[in-house]
Amino acid sequence: MKLLQKLKEIWSIEELRGRILLTLGLVLIYRLGTYITLPGIDPTALDNMSKQGAGGILGLVNLFAGGAFARASVFALGIMPYISASIAIQLLTLAVPYFQKLQKEGESGRRQINQYTRFLTIAVTFFQGAAYVTYLRSTDAGSVVSSLSPVLFWLSTVATLTAGTLFVMWMGERITDKGIGNGISILIMVGILARFPVSILEEFTARFAKGGLFAFVIEIAFLLVVIGACILLVQGTRRIPVQYAKRNIVQGGKMMQAGGVRQFLPLKLNASGVMPIIFAQAIMFLPATIAQFFSNNLQNSTILMALSDITSAWYNGLYFLLIVAFTYFYTALIVNPTQIADDLKRNSGFIPGIKPGKKTEEFIDTVISRITLPGAIFLGFVAIMPAIVMLFDVNRGFALFFGGSSILIMVGVILDTLQTIETYLLNQHYDGLTSSGRIKGRQGNMYQTSY
Repeated sequence: MKLLQKLKEIWSIEELRGRILLTLGLVLIYRLGTYITLPGIDPTALDNMSKQGAGGILGLVNLFAGGAFARASVFALGIMPYISASIAIQLLTLAVPYFQKLQKEGESGRRQINQYTRFLTIAVTFFQGAAYVTYLRSTDAGSVVSSLSPVLFWLSTVATLTAGTLFVMWMGERITDKGIGNGISILIMVGILARFPVSILEEFTARFAKGGLFAFVIEIAFLLVVIGACILLVQGTRRIPVQYAKRNIVQGGKMMQAGGVRQFLPLKLNASGVMPIIFAQAIMFLPATIAQFFSNNLQNSTILMALSDITSAWYNGLYFLLIVAFTYFYTALIVNPTQIADDLKRNSGFIPGIKPGKKTEEFIDTVISRITLPGAIFLGFVAIMPAIVMLFDVNRGFALFFGGSSILIMVGVILDTLQTIETYLLNQHYDGLTSSGRIKGRQGNMYQTSY
């Protein structure tokens, strides 16, 4: 009854109702688009694409695209080119003075950065679309209509994939502006969740055939534990007390005192989000790519063989170390103790027992270094969890939901969406979604990372 009452309260808020309906409508359009096959493709002949899209790095791409990659859909590339362009622009804002200046110009600078991101998305989609055509011909050449000119097929496919990615990007931006939550993240989450019912049904069928339903129950219970641990990782913060000195201000022609209150500076346990996993995956894909060119001599190369197997100890050990290293690297890029210390000093704030300025900077840097280590180790374990559960004869498609960037994205997006809905409820003087406490997503922290 309480759930129905909450749903009734949510539906009674006109603005929130409109945003939810818009979000659901665009998500429905996105899911329908993943089933529209590219022009010149026979969908009944895509057997090899489906098999190739079930494992390895292509399985991960297919997971993010909601199965559109293996179906040769107009949304086959999904939102991934936009994410790649966003990551590149984000790194430029950290290294190039021109982009740093744009970032400090407020709304106008943000619009300009978004424009550069869109242009870069077109370029990335063009090259990825060309690579997709080559992959399609090498994997499932029989699915291409033979009467179609190769040049015409190449041009039409690349143009269609580029238009599809731009349309998905537009839908994501509309959800962000007029819907609920971050549109790009929601589309990624929808693509991931779209594969979950199929994966869990395949795992149940496999276990049922072997008479191991008890093992299936254990898997579901362990998945819930992993989800709970990921929630702790996303929400975990180290709160540093900050005291603001009292100062006199003039308000309404009267002299008033401001400050003198204690607040908290939240430093995230995992400030880098899923970026270390994405970077590490890109590097770990290199050995598998090299192995494809030397497939005949792969058996003579023990290193390449080990690094091409996602269940091997060498692969997961190196993958784990890369994630820990990238976590420290990316946290150092996005969290600036010098800027935090300067902002506190400028606003007459100080950490009790710590001198403002250099001492505050050193203290914050020490705290960040200490909390980043357990966060990085935990993030590494989350990343290699799919490989661990695959050793227990878990289906590869279902194992991807036990860790990696997919589960972190799902947890983060769901928390952000629930937090947005709760904010609307509290603004309308309703109770929150939970009986005690507030829902905290990535948006509730001072420093966050987007995908």
